[in-house]
Amino acid sequence: MSHTPTTALVLLGGEPVDVVDHGTLPTAAFVVAADSGIDQAHLLGRHVDLAVGDFDSVSAGGLARARAEGAEVREHPVEKAATDFELALDAVAARGITSVVVAGGEGGRLDHLISNALVMSSERFAGLEITAVGRGGSRLHVVRGSRLLAGEPGEYVTLVAVHGAATGVTTEGLRYPLVEARLEPGSSLGVSNELLVPRARVDVAVGVLLAILPGPESP
Repeated sequence: MSHTPTTALVLLGGEPVDVVDHGTLPTAAFVVAADSGIDQAHLLGRHVDLAVGDFDSVSAGGLARARAEGAEVREHPVEKAATDFELALDAVAARGITSVVVAGGEGGRLDHLISNALVMSSERFAGLEITAVGRGGSRLHVVRGSRLLAGEPGEYVTLVAVHGAATGVTTEGLRYPLVEARLEPGSSLGVSNELLVPRARVDVAVGVLLAILPGPESP
């Protein structure tokens, strides 16, 4: 790439990403494909800058195309101690990029879904501002310090503490405001809040939250 991007787009395998569902993915981004995320990138018409993984699920043609088009390819053994997604985030963090959008990974594996959410919110990636987008307009934001949540008024917002208690949680623009609240892992206190405005705010003094917006069409 001829410029230094400030955002990384990490593409995972699974069901095809529908860009209509969640708006336009970042265009001026460093594209990292985790294994069959390579095929995902090609379906989206995106050039792969870096491909990582054991490549046990990407198509042979997709991998060959990525190589031919100049992607850096980092192959790892199938028997490894990290998922391809974790390896992708490691690569992003090593480049000094701090804004990350994740798309894909919705292949019906609940274990993968939960693992990915916990990896995104782990302390080792505290320097990254991560948003994951999914089908139906769903979004997941990792919240440390402060994050703005954009969406349609009336959309559901769920706040979940992970990796320990989140304290000093204060919200603006949600139907049920929190003021210096404490959210414990396993608590349902933050479930099914609602956006009152197009841009709400969540502040966390200590800890990390997942802010989950299931999408404007969610019942």
